[in-house]
This record gives sequence, structure tokens and C-alpha cells, in this order.
Amino acid sequence: MAKGHRSQIKRERNAQKDTRPSAKLSYARVSVQKACFVLDAIRGKDVQTALAILEYNPRYASSLIKKLIESAIANAENNNGMNSENLYVAECYANKGPTMKRIHPRAQGRAYRIEKRTSHITVVLDEK
Repeated sequence: MAKGHRSQIKRERNAQKDTRPSAKLSYARVSVQKACFVLDAIRGKDVQTALAILEYNPRYASSLIKKLIESAIANAENNNGMNSENLYVAECYANKGPTMKRIHPRAQGRAYRIEKRTSHITVVLDEK
């Protein structure tokens, strides 16, 4: 068990908290594998280049991630007072969300299971 008063423990925990601007999209209706194709293309790039890549990427996940990066930029400007020209994509990853299970009727009374996968996509920015 941790020593100290509850407020002291919370203060220590908050001191270790990551202060980089970020944005998270939970329960996105795209699989992790498909989202990672797009995330791999923008990881480590500066924000303007990443938005340009996402603008012309034909995948469905690119529209979701473009909105997510724009939200992270707004968080950086409003909450942290950062300049958007100095920002780059420090981290971006997709974690597995819950899978929706659906039934698809097949021949001779059989039923096949359709799995509609979801993901939690996170983008973390940082200054150069």
C-alpha cells in the first residue's frame, strides 16, 4: 500500500503525467490492421505533411485520422499554447476495441458469423 495522504499520492501521480497534446477516437468502425496502414504513413512526420498525406489517401481510416490530428492541433494551440508550425506526430497507434458479432444467413439454413471490428485510435503530437 502506498504511503502518504491521498492528495499527496494524486499529486505525485499527476506529476508523472504526459503533458503532450493528444487526441483519441474510441470505438472507430475500422479494424486495427486497416487503421495501422494509414498511421504508419504519418508517424514521425510534421503536422502539415501528415495532413497533406491524409488528404489524398484513398482509405476510409484516413478521413478519421485527419479529423483526429486536427483535434490534437486545436488541443495543442488552446490548452498548451503551442505553435502549430512546430508540431509533429510523436506517437500514433490503434488498439483493439470490442467486436460486434453479426449473423449472415447462408445456404441450407446455416448461419455464418460476421465480425465487425472496432478500434481505439490515439494521436500524440510534440514540438520540434
